[in-house]
Amino acid sequence: MASLSCDGKITFFERFEADILSGAKTITLRDESESHFSPGQVLSVSTFETGRHFCDIQVLRVEKLAFDALNPRHAEQENMTLEQLKAVITEIYGEIQTLYLIEFQLMNSQQA
Repeated sequence: MASLSCDGKITFFERFEADILSGAKTITLRDESESHFSPGQVLSVSTFETGRHFCDIQVLRVEKLAFDALNPRHAEQENMTLEQLKAVITEIYGEIQTLYLIEFQLMNSQQA
């Protein structure tokens, strides 16, 4: 299989790797510092903790989203409950009001 040319990089906590690789997690919610991605971009994905590459994803859409507008559909796309989602976001970003939803699809994985 030919390797893809990646347009950028993104990291995820290791705890989300299995959900991404299984297709259960199809969005990520980020702060403004990671709002620069564009639909169509292919991103190299690695773990935040160690920098280990584990797949490539393609960005499908990016949109601004208020924390208070999070709903059960967003939680489903993150493969968790709404309460879990809000807790994880608060754990990572603190009291944040504006998020950026990045919807993606798995392109390939580096599973052994």
